[in-house]
Amino acid sequence: MDNPLLQHFDLAPFSKINNEHYLPGIKALIETTKQEVADITKNPDVPTFKNTIEALENTGKVLDRATSIFFNLNSAETNDQIQQIAQEISPLLSNFSNDLLLNQDLFKRVKTVYDLKQTLDLNGEQQMLLEKQYKGFARNGANLSEKKKAQLRSIDTQLSKLGLSFGENVLAQTNAFELLIDKEQDLAGLPAGEKEAAKQIAKEKGKKGWIITLDYPSYVPFMKYAQNRALRKKLALAFGARAFQDNPQNNEQHVLDIVKLRYQRAQLLGYKSHAHFVLEERMAQSPEKVHGFLNELLVKAKPAAQREFNELETFAKKIDGIDQLQKWDSAYYAEKLKQEKFSLDDELLKPYFKLENVIQGVFSVAKKLFDLDFKEDTSIDTYHPDVKTYRVLNTEGELVAIFYADFHPRAGKRGGAWMTSYKPQQIIDTPDGKGEINDRPHISNVCNFTKPTATKPSLLTFGEVTTLFHEFGHGLHGMLANTKYKGLSGTNVSWDFVELPSQILENWCYERQTLELFATHYKTGEVIPMELIEKIKASATFHQGMQTLRQLSFGLLDMAWHGSDPSKISSVKDFENSAFKDTALYPQTPSNCMSTAFSHIFQGGYSAGYYSYKWAEVLDADAFAYFKDEGIFNKKVARKFKDFVLSKGGTEDPMELYIKFRGQKPNPDALLERAGLV
Repeated sequence: MDNPLLQHFDLAPFSKINNEHYLPGIKALIETTKQEVADITKNPDVPTFKNTIEALENTGKVLDRATSIFFNLNSAETNDQIQQIAQEISPLLSNFSNDLLLNQDLFKRVKTVYDLKQTLDLNGEQQMLLEKQYKGFARNGANLSEKKKAQLRSIDTQLSKLGLSFGENVLAQTNAFELLIDKEQDLAGLPAGEKEAAKQIAKEKGKKGWIITLDYPSYVPFMKYAQNRALRKKLALAFGARAFQDNPQNNEQHVLDIVKLRYQRAQLLGYKSHAHFVLEERMAQSPEKVHGFLNELLVKAKPAAQREFNELETFAKKIDGIDQLQKWDSAYYAEKLKQEKFSLDDELLKPYFKLENVIQGVFSVAKKLFDLDFKEDTSIDTYHPDVKTYRVLNTEGELVAIFYADFHPRAGKRGGAWMTSYKPQQIIDTPDGKGEINDRPHISNVCNFTKPTATKPSLLTFGEVTTLFHEFGHGLHGMLANTKYKGLSGTNVSWDFVELPSQILENWCYERQTLELFATHYKTGEVIPMELIEKIKASATFHQGMQTLRQLSFGLLDMAWHGSDPSKISSVKDFENSAFKDTALYPQTPSNCMSTAFSHIFQGGYSAGYYSYKWAEVLDADAFAYFKDEGIFNKKVARKFKDFVLSKGGTEDPMELYIKFRGQKPNPDALLERAGLV
């Protein structure tokens, strides 16, 4: 069988890859990479930076590309067969990773070079690569006894399978629920466009009436606008009960197994907890520092959140006689209160945010800041007709990156939004060994935005606009990478630094100069009126106390699961309630559980790291204050941000990079001021 994964390719050959190619292809590439590693360990020459550290960095390039294609597809266009393949591939990769990190002969060579580092003439990037490689071995079991190495292997294999199953259960539960409505009066309050979308979903499913699903573009508008409180409750309870029901997709045991295995792993490696292990290599450095950071914000945010909640509850009582505000009331009454205060709602704004225009808008921002041009190229292969592809060029017309954009929900796509890389940037030697080529990256953004209907294009809420800018910020971090080594390129940075490029870009959405670039009425072409822009800015701090409290609650829950010994935890729900006790505003909902669908920490890479969203907000608020002082499209500031943040990847300490850009450490007051909390 000709397997496209085993043939040389630059652009991912999506249309040529069939499901049956993945398992044999990745198995073969694992063996190829093992041989590359063996060539390093068997080298009779004395270990040097070039023949060991650099050689190791250059192993597994094709394997990395094949797995990045597969696992993004498992998130963006999955099916039962792909999920089954993932269950087979994941342990293979886990075992291979352990084979590498527990390879004593390889570690000896790396350690030899590491012990000589003071005598070697290495530049900053080379030093960082050496440090990263050595710690990769030392922190992942290279110094363990053979017995403990076997334990570590077993734990890692179990964790890889559990993470996959966790995500599959959440997706299955999301897809399993639908709210079929056959009486139009039950849709009262829902805007015409949302009704049309619900009707289209029903039609696609071969049913009469209107269907609301748990996908965000369907779920969120219903919770925000539907007058029928009983149906809002039904939908909210279904969303909150994902993977928390008495059925095969229940994730409670998965949660307990994952946190206990992570704790055992940390203990095996000599760490007090999983959080202690993770945070050692983050800007925050320790769980104590994270708790201090979160609690400091909590002190500032909680009084504001409580005031906002009391005001919302009073408002709900005034207009509808609601005595006690429930979780399924929050979005509905918040939207009504926002309209009363600012005469602003998403339905007023959506006509100005046609998806295609917003995409062009974010491209225009990238052009103004970083001199990038995005040229659509329909000849580039994709995995689904929804995916659009672009060549990203600089002012000289040279290729900077390939960009894939996949923006609409479908049955095979998990919820949320993310950026991924199909090919990293790196500088490689020419075939003759006499020169170098800057090999440019292939970057993807995947989101779940409202689909077009028969009568309307895809019109985004303002929240969806900021999400698009957020993910594109991650995208720019990948696209503008400019480092020698792939392992230090793009988003390969400290986890609490990775959200800075994404979160800072959201700030441009609130600026008149930006909105006038793309916010035009989809029917008339009219530029968004100044009064709406002012209302957007005025409403930016609306319910920031409650929003901050919500994010802090997630960060504290994450730290609760990962910061201590979980062996005595028997009830996921009880433990979660305890973790939420200082941040709870709404009455408890016994049938709902956050943890069983908390994919960020139980499937993605945010375990002991969810705090990083808030941590990065301090950075992004301070960084954008610099842009505001100098002009939001100031080329000098943009150049510094590109040179010291976006292009540097993980080649230097993140705080040092930030100071090089900003000229000082970040000032936390910038975040509190922006949020209206001081």
